[in-house]
Amino acid sequence: MAASALYACTKCTQRYPFEELSQGQQLCKECRIAHPIVKCTYCRSEFQQESKTNTICKKCAQNVKQFGTPKPCQYCNIIAAFIGTKCQRCTNSEKKYGPPQTCEQCKQQCAFDRKEEGRRKVDGKLLCWLCTLSYKRVLQKTKEQRKSLGSSHSNSSSSSLTEKDQHHPKHHHHHHHHHHRHSSSHHKISNLSPEQEQGLWKQSHKSSAAIQNETPKKKPKLESKPSNGDSSSINQSADSGGTDNFVLISQLKEEVMSLKRLLQQRDQTILEKDKK
Repeated sequence: MAASALYACTKCTQRYPFEELSQGQQLCKECRIAHPIVKCTYCRSEFQQESKTNTICKKCAQNVKQFGTPKPCQYCNIIAAFIGTKCQRCTNSEKKYGPPQTCEQCKQQCAFDRKEEGRRKVDGKLLCWLCTLSYKRVLQKTKEQRKSLGSSHSNSSSSSLTEKDQHHPKHHHHHHHHHHRHSSSHHKISNLSPEQEQGLWKQSHKSSAAIQNETPKKKPKLESKPSNGDSSSINQSADSGGTDNFVLISQLKEEVMSLKRLLQQRDQTILEKDKK
């Protein structure tokens, strides 16, 4: 039997089975621990950390040498305005898409309308760059959870149907009662009105806006300690904390939709068995 192929880690060049390497960067477990993916203290973009004291990406490090410490951008408040009052990301977006609009999530005027192409990626919402990244992380996480939830439910549902096949036809009334019980539970799950959902979204938006709309007076404190790990953690908590409710609500809505689909499938299966 031929040995399985081994692939080189892009960092240490040691060879490992393909499934042990990370997706995208193809890093082994040891290199992922030694060089984690972190957010830049200034521009908030992700980069691979070379050392624990390195908290800014290579691009920002080069800009600091050339232009000095950056200031908060007048649009997004990210501390990445090396030239003028706007960061490079907002400057380029303004040239391409026009003036910024209000982000539907954080309520700051820093979202650029990328028309249909950009909105398709975030379910038609007008979001700023940071909120877009958070939303995509939520979608990816709920997609993985839904996949694992669906596989576990399909296994339990198939075993349940196998047991029902062994029952005598005299239990037809039991099947009808079982179907009625699932229908009533399906009605309860789908009982979220549009007004209730809108209320949940508004509550999420208020929480995130309160965290992200920091006063400019607090910004210089982060500015004065660019190489401190604590400064990086403060910025990261501000990014992630504002989307806690957003993540929770999105996950709950995804789970409700998943349960609806599962109940509909089971009801349909039971109806078909009753007809037979």
